[in-house]
Amino acid sequence: MAKVLPRSHSRAAAVQALYQSLVNGEKSEADALDFVTAENSDKIDTKYFTILVDGVTKEIEKLDAELAYAVDRNLSAIDPVESSVLRLAVYEFIYRPEVPYRVVLNEAVELAKAFGGEKGHKYVNGVLDKMGSKLRPAEYKASKGRRSKK
Repeated sequence: MAKVLPRSHSRAAAVQALYQSLVNGEKSEADALDFVTAENSDKIDTKYFTILVDGVTKEIEKLDAELAYAVDRNLSAIDPVESSVLRLAVYEFIYRPEVPYRVVLNEAVELAKAFGGEKGHKYVNGVLDKMGSKLRPAEYKASKGRRSKK
C-alpha cells in the first residue's frame, strides 16, 4: 500500500474546507484546519494546507473564469465537491508550478473518487485534461507523448 504524503493529506483537508465553505456560504479560512483534520492533523503539511485554502479563496474569481474554458455548465450547477476539487487543481496549475501537471491531475482525480459522486472523478479528469492543455501546455504535451509511446 502506497504511503500517503503530507501534501496529499493537505489537499484532502483543503477540499473539505472549501466544500464546507461552499455549502455553508461562509468564507474559507485556514482555521478550518481544526474542523477538517481533527484526526489527521499530524499527517498534514499545515503550511501547504493554508496556502491552498487561502489561495483558492483569494483567487476564486480568476479560478472560476479559467474553469469556464473547460466546464460544460455554470460552476454553481456542478457538485460542490467536484467544484472544490477543480478550483484547487486549477489553483495549483496556475500558482504552484513546482507541482508537476500529472501530480495535480492524479491527486484531483483521487480526491474526486474519495469525496465525490460515483462518476465525478471522470468529469474532474476531463475538465482538468482541458485545463492542463491550456495552463500547462508543455507538461501536458509531454504527458500525452509518454502515454502514446507505451
